[in-house]
Amino acid sequence: MKQTPVFFDDIFIRFNQLLKEKKYHSVFILVDENTHEYCLPIFLSETEESIPTEIIEIPSGEENKVIEIAIQVWESMADLNASRKSLMVNLGGGMVTDIGGFIASTFKRGIDFVNVPTSLLSMVDASVGGKTGIDLNGIKNAVGTFSMPVATFIFPGFLETLPKTEFRSGLAEMLKHGLIYNKNHWKKLIALENFTTASIGNLIEESVGIKKEVVEKDPFESGLRKILNFGHTVGHAAESEFLQTENPLLHGEAVAIGMLVEAILSFENELISKDELDEIFVHLVRIFGKKELPEEIIPHLLHWMKFDKKNQNDQISFSLLDGIGNCQYDILLSENQISEGILRYNKKLTTI
Repeated sequence: MKQTPVFFDDIFIRFNQLLKEKKYHSVFILVDENTHEYCLPIFLSETEESIPTEIIEIPSGEENKVIEIAIQVWESMADLNASRKSLMVNLGGGMVTDIGGFIASTFKRGIDFVNVPTSLLSMVDASVGGKTGIDLNGIKNAVGTFSMPVATFIFPGFLETLPKTEFRSGLAEMLKHGLIYNKNHWKKLIALENFTTASIGNLIEESVGIKKEVVEKDPFESGLRKILNFGHTVGHAAESEFLQTENPLLHGEAVAIGMLVEAILSFENELISKDELDEIFVHLVRIFGKKELPEEIIPHLLHWMKFDKKNQNDQISFSLLDGIGNCQYDILLSENQISEGILRYNKKLTTI
């Protein structure tokens, strides 16, 4: 699966060129209520007006990344005479690019789509790599496809519309890219005192480049690409568990927790040193704060982890750090090892 272009410069000019080259019959722009209000006006003011364009709005939030919403969009597209020569534009965060890519890749057996990520998280993670998906019964991305967008257009100006919590959420994936693959990237990020669009501008492109390089080496996640799951085995479980409560976690917040627990597991398996573990804890806690995982929910977290797509022979599979900047994958751990790791995570939080 060939990786497709990711554009950072003159994105509106490049998007208009794409429309002219491909001669699409119609364009469908998928938004949620937030990107409809804050990002769509900017996008429409800069793009070609001659092609019939329809706006389809879906409700925001991970709880809406489900088949029922996908069906509603498919029905709207059918009612509006979408054809195989239509283009889907996913204008939004990771939830919109995930479900939008899934909808486009399955409608009429697949129509072209482009991603225009509007959150930091979607810029550095969800919009790159060709994974689409929806959740099923609370299980993250249980249904999906490997389908590449025609192109991805990244406009950092959209980050100015983000709440601080959403901006911070995206930092988790950038920090992860450094931890698993590029120590220098990690060092650049933790050296920053303040995280703003201006201070991380160049690092966004660098982070996208890291993920793109990993994906190009292993497009279908048969080997190396599994390192991108660092922090996600525990992180997805925490995200699913807290989604059931009045205080759900943003994806990046959950991944930050997952990276801390999995750093503990890396240390317990003698893959990283005590100094490296302390460095990871100090900086992730500085950026994301402390979030304990109560002992009574550990069985629930283990339940969610059992649905992880990477598991083998009923054992839970992890990607764990092998020093900062390196990662191993397909490490199988017992439920007892995981439970002990979560308890040690809670205890270590009290020392930071």
